[in-house]
Amino acid sequence: MLHYFLHRLLLIVPTLWGIITMNFFIIQCVPGGPVEQTIAELTMPGIHATNRIDQRSDAGISTQGQENHSSGLSQDTIKEIEKMYGFDKPLWQRYVDLLKSYLVLDLGKSYYRDAPVLDIILEKLPVSMSLGFWSILLQYLICIPLGIQKSRYHKSRFDIYSTHLILLGNAIPTFLFAIVMIIFFAGGDYLQIFPLRGLVSDNFASLNWWQKILDYFWHLVLPITSIMIGSFASLTMLTKNAFLEEKNKTYVLTAISKGLNANAIMYNHIFRNAMLLVIASIPQAIIEMFFTGSLLIEIIFSLDGLGLLGYEATIQRDYPIVFGSLYIFTLIGLIVNILCDAMYSIVDKRIHFGSQHD
Repeated sequence: MLHYFLHRLLLIVPTLWGIITMNFFIIQCVPGGPVEQTIAELTMPGIHATNRIDQRSDAGISTQGQENHSSGLSQDTIKEIEKMYGFDKPLWQRYVDLLKSYLVLDLGKSYYRDAPVLDIILEKLPVSMSLGFWSILLQYLICIPLGIQKSRYHKSRFDIYSTHLILLGNAIPTFLFAIVMIIFFAGGDYLQIFPLRGLVSDNFASLNWWQKILDYFWHLVLPITSIMIGSFASLTMLTKNAFLEEKNKTYVLTAISKGLNANAIMYNHIFRNAMLLVIASIPQAIIEMFFTGSLLIEIIFSLDGLGLLGYEATIQRDYPIVFGSLYIFTLIGLIVNILCDAMYSIVDKRIHFGSQHD
């Protein structure tokens, strides 16, 4: 067992290296890098960043586009811009420097925010953690008991009606549900119960401790509800089907024939085995909720978190933030997967990873 987890930990290094390497060389091929964007900002300040990326087609620039694009700037100025972003070095040297820095968790400095990438990520992390943690917690607290009850009353009215409701919620896009919630509960046209934007109120610092807690959760109601509405179906149905499958196995039929109580069979025998599939979904749920699933929600509710940070960095070609975020997210994802394997052995003592002689 110990040998298996040590092996998994050691595999983190080549996995990180492979992902960073692949994305480094892919991004170098994407047009509209920081040098080009800075030159465009100096020569054509009225053009939006996303339009500058496609300026060759929009402005009708031909093969002499690069010369026209940098007209008005001396070669010395262009070289200074390249040096400022580190593009005066050859590609292989930039790649080696990146790997050396990441070995010591030096993620570099943002091109446009004038701050270390790690500090920026840590600054935005609480917002995404707030959305991710409470969404996952409420999702599992609701979906697992609901899935268990659906398995116990399979094909009943409760099972059929609840299935229709959660599938309806799953069919509604997250951003659309968020907009509807804003219109009805925060827009002022109907009800103005919840705040429209932000994680806390403007006067948050002057509130008492219990008022701060209420204010914090008050701001989270709409974003978390919007995130969760489409997440019920998969986890609920996974739980239901896992329990239904276990209920038809021989050991359950044996327990029933011995006259054991239905609750004892459900929670002392079936629960441990059925929950293995549910546990397997935890790492993916964490990564999606924390880092990707809340992007549109952060934009709609003006929540300055990691999703919005990554989106803006990609548009702006802020490579240090793009690579740094990718590095941190991948590292967390790999560690979470290892912790998930550890949870398997905790839930079911019969599971042992690795070879039989470990």
